[in-house]
Amino acid sequence: MFYEGTIIRPPSEADSIILQVTVGCSHNRCTFCGAYKGIQFRIKEAHLLEADIAFAARYCTRQKRVFLADGDALILPQRKLISIVKNIRHNLPWVKRISTYGNAKAIRSKSMSELNELKDLGLDRIYMGLESGHDDVLLTIKKGETAQSMVEAAGKVSEIDIFLSVTVLLGIGGVDLSDRHAEATGRVLSLMAPRQIAALTLMPLANTPLYDQIQRGDFKLPDARGILKELIILVQAISLDRVQFYANHASNYLPLSGRLQRDREKIIQSIHLALSGGASLVPERMRAL
Repeated sequence: MFYEGTIIRPPSEADSIILQVTVGCSHNRCTFCGAYKGIQFRIKEAHLLEADIAFAARYCTRQKRVFLADGDALILPQRKLISIVKNIRHNLPWVKRISTYGNAKAIRSKSMSELNELKDLGLDRIYMGLESGHDDVLLTIKKGETAQSMVEAAGKVSEIDIFLSVTVLLGIGGVDLSDRHAEATGRVLSLMAPRQIAALTLMPLANTPLYDQIQRGDFKLPDARGILKELIILVQAISLDRVQFYANHASNYLPLSGRLQRDREKIIQSIHLALSGGASLVPERMRAL
């Protein structure tokens, strides 16, 4: 495979064929993200994409899923994206599922008929980063969206019945907005109604504006206890039923997962146990992105 730069994929796509169709991220302004700094967003050259698919056709016959990387493949013009998906269907006929990251702008740029067309060709999962449901936090981190604009994007995905997985960031509101960030995020998630929620914990990267803010003292990251208290507020604020909730990413202090609302009290009890010292937290040296 002809990979360029840093390749990011969701944990649940670990066993997928990772097909890089774009390089970088179309937005690339978020203050907390260092994955694509200094990289000009562009579509992967056609001959390299053809070679990658040919490689997968020869060596990846046991893998039933394809993930379209990098940060935002869904932003591609519809004709180009359809061509890529049809190429996958033709040359990798054993593939059962095609997934991609999709930011809110990319989702909103697609008409319902365009999303339907992609679904019919096998796109069945979109991963979307909400980060926070609090508009002040979204503005500060330069997400380029509001809570309402992301609810609207999520609604399009749900209406077309494509699986939506939404990621949120514990700690991204800092100490000052911690409680309000958590409560607003839970409330907005309830409006978005994804089928899967993944809660990660902010880990500042040295090549990001947020890291510089921390070094200057302009942003104070909650400590482990503050993150766990934020997680309780988040879980309590989610009013969805039958949604899979994951807080077991390597960045988290306390690996947790379950189905809401069924497992909500068990999750909250586990957090209280950790806060009281009855359960060990992941040491800082063991946490990772």
